[in-house]
Amino acid sequence: MARSAAMLDWPAMLRAGLQGLRLRPDEFWALTPAEFLVMLGLENGGGAQALTRAGLEELAGRYPDTPNGDERT
Repeated sequence: MARSAAMLDWPAMLRAGLQGLRLRPDEFWALTPAEFLVMLGLENGGGAQALTRAGLEELAGRYPDTPNGDERT
């Protein structure tokens, strides 16, 4: 079994889906992980922030484009 799959809290996920969201078992198992997270309100990875303009500018400053697009110059 993959390490990440072994670390999932399946009982809590089932409770959230079947009790919290009132899904039928077939509805729960038909969901993609992304759909399930959206339904739980965790679509941004459980609190991960979207990249902001300031964050993009910081990355651009740290890793600037070169004139010919080749990092080896």
